[in-house]
Amino acid sequence: MRLDPPRTAAQLAEQLGATAKGNTQRLVTGLNEINRVEEGDLVFVDHEKYYDKALNSAATTILINKDVEPPAGKAIIICNDPCAAYNTLVRQVMPRQAWDSQDPVVGEGTEIHRSAVIGANVRIGADCLIMPGVVIYENTRIGDRVTIHANTVIGSDPFYYKKRPSGYDKMVPGGSVVIEDDVEIGALCTIDRGVSTDTRIGAGTKIDNHVQVGHDTLIGRQCLIASHVGISGAVVIEDNVTLWGQVGVPSKLRIGKGATVLGQSGLINSLEGGKTYFGSPAGEAKMKMREVALIGKLPELFKKLKD
Repeated sequence: MRLDPPRTAAQLAEQLGATAKGNTQRLVTGLNEINRVEEGDLVFVDHEKYYDKALNSAATTILINKDVEPPAGKAIIICNDPCAAYNTLVRQVMPRQAWDSQDPVVGEGTEIHRSAVIGANVRIGADCLIMPGVVIYENTRIGDRVTIHANTVIGSDPFYYKKRPSGYDKMVPGGSVVIEDDVEIGALCTIDRGVSTDTRIGAGTKIDNHVQVGHDTLIGRQCLIASHVGISGAVVIEDNVTLWGQVGVPSKLRIGKGATVLGQSGLINSLEGGKTYFGSPAGEAKMKMREVALIGKLPELFKKLKD
């Protein structure tokens, strides 16, 4: 999420009623949560376990709840509740827009069913098909020759909360969804917007019905994703990956280029590219098939031991 115009760390600290230290005149050019942070960004951290990760990340301004030594060339902004302060900044930089406040920009040859609902600041390319009941939230970007089938939702809010004694506080979303050229998305899918940047579906990727794609996930080019696959937030799926039915992918994992994950597999770690995987926890398919075969022989082995 870009800041336009950029502001200094000192200006943001004053705006929040907080204290800035270090290179306080350094410009903050964007707001990002830790999974997609870039140089010039402000990131927040409110748990000691993650202090080092945030302070040593690409972020150049860190919103933090402890007075620590700022890393060289960076600024820190100290406040009691960094999560709440970050939400305040997001609301100011990117307030929600009314659904009917801005007509979409639509390319030549695109057909949008009259029952589709499209939010503000949406761009849809040429020769697309948007089927009945599709909902496209604000700030979504869709390329050329994209088909989105009935009742799919693009850009719903991230499943991202701060746990507190009183319950769960919602992270205010400021991200979007980008769908590149020649993508097809099946019926009844849900693709969540990013927390602070985009969730992206690469060119040529095909997604079956009933698929969930979590916030800030990056899906590469020419991927195949079958029905009932669940992909959590901040996952990276490289080009030419195939995920067969009911595969489950936890957050922040990476699946390498050209990998295939067979149906009903559950990942617990990132996977190298160019291999086929199976099982839960998922492993290389040939080894997992051997394990299944050996498990089937256990009753016979136990019988022999008893005899």
